Amino acid sequence: MSVSGNGRSALSRRDLFRLAGGAAGAAGLFAAARFAPPILGGDERHLPSLPSLDHAPTLESKVNISISTTPAGQILRFRSRPDLQLALPQLSTELPGQDPGAILTDTHAGPGGQGPLILDSSGRQPVWFNQISLDADPSKRAFNLRLGRYKGQPVLSWFEGAVVNEHGEGHYVITDSSYSTVKTVQAGNGYVGDLHEFFLTPQGTAYFTCFGLGHADLRPYGGSANGDFYYGVAQEVEVDTGKVLFQWRSDQHVSFDDSYCTPKQYGTEPWDYFHINAISQDGNGDLLICSRNTSTIYKVSRSTGEIIYRIGGKRSDFSFAPGAQFAWQHDATAQPDGTITVFDNGAGVEVTQPESRALVLNLNMSSKTVELFHQYPHPGGAILANALGSVQLLEGGHTFIGWGNRGWFSEVGPTGQTLLNGRLAGDTTLSYRAFRSPWTAKPPEPPDIAVEAASQTTTVYASWNGATEVDRWAVLGGAAKNSLSVLGVAPKAGFETQITVPGRPAHVAIAALDAASNELGRSGTLKT
Repeated sequence: MSVSGNGRSALSRRDLFRLAGGAAGAAGLFAAARFAPPILGGDERHLPSLPSLDHAPTLESKVNISISTTPAGQILRFRSRPDLQLALPQLSTELPGQDPGAILTDTHAGPGGQGPLILDSSGRQPVWFNQISLDADPSKRAFNLRLGRYKGQPVLSWFEGAVVNEHGEGHYVITDSSYSTVKTVQAGNGYVGDLHEFFLTPQGTAYFTCFGLGHADLRPYGGSANGDFYYGVAQEVEVDTGKVLFQWRSDQHVSFDDSYCTPKQYGTEPWDYFHINAISQDGNGDLLICSRNTSTIYKVSRSTGEIIYRIGGKRSDFSFAPGAQFAWQHDATAQPDGTITVFDNGAGVEVTQPESRALVLNLNMSSKTVELFHQYPHPGGAILANALGSVQLLEGGHTFIGWGNRGWFSEVGPTGQTLLNGRLAGDTTLSYRAFRSPWTAKPPEPPDIAVEAASQTTTVYASWNGATEVDRWAVLGGAAKNSLSVLGVAPKAGFETQITVPGRPAHVAIAALDAASNELGRSGTLKT
């Protein structure tokens, strides 16, 4: 048997068994269907009315978790989406009082698929996974999934491309609340977009990082007479036109002498003396530019490009109060209240401290002192992340932290209590940043369904990758495709919900319902 939808390749029965790990073989007939979006000629094809829910029995449901163990961790597999393979999130702490937003991150380098990832508010279950590759191939990865606004509407954005010598070479994707791409942004002036930063502004522009390749006499630093080096670039472009509105180059403003690394530490690769990894705008419209390899945050004039002052590094314009010093940092961000959040790695090309921390810092301009407001070490015990990482301030005094290349994500409350602490599977699984943000979405594709039929019962597996408003699933069945009735309604349970109904109807479908019993979408109908 093969099942196919409009415009999609058929999956043979052998393929379905192979992709699902053969789990359905002992239970009887197994079928899965994925169908093209219900759009014809630009007009939405309206589904027939949902059969009456009156007196529909409530069916039991449970999270279907099919796990395959790999040497590096565990992989989630789904009957209704056998193409997806996701590293299993693992929680060590989960307490009441968390912010209700979803968790936006990415998964790369480890086992399973690679791509942008949204987890539910608990961090236990995926909500949306955009699998852009099935292995840890560095030529196709995604970084920096985050929430923004474009033309007044909420959107998602991320970097997509290759990783080359610790920086990105690719472009930026902006999608709407149906996960449809509304814009692809490229760097200008001959540069290629980098993975470290991309954010949208209310003015319809985007800021992002790039890396440029230069040549210089690097003998004073242990290099060659005509050595290669990378310099950091900050660009602002107009999203609609791609016009470059602002550009800043590190080699035009920051000396090689400021670096804490040497050409020899990079071997045959170009010397990454600066390593730009974050840009943010302060309340005056000027920029904070973060450099990992000079351990410095630079305030840069948006109008002139000149450095206004330096925070940290060899030529800091500020002294540091106890506990406020950082090194090899990531995600330096200007906050609306004037503070600065920093992920203090404490390790990069060299290790300078025993553990990484999330910091909230205040600049005392009168005394020229960096003061420590808050510091958050990893709540599960000291860890040292020598790359990546993020710090996000939430409402209510909560702080959300991505622990860089250690794969952990945490939420702490206003008094420092740990509300959530988890990670993606395996020691090799990485995530660049992690944010907690409100997100509501409905994909254009219909829900996905798989069916496993035994002699006396039928088990349905229902999922809808990216849908956020599904509260329940209605199971439809009948002797004919065009004559289905409601066999029962079951609560949604995780990314894929497993529901068993009595009997063996000849045709089966599922309908996604919101909390008010409105139908959001319906799968194709399978003949069992």
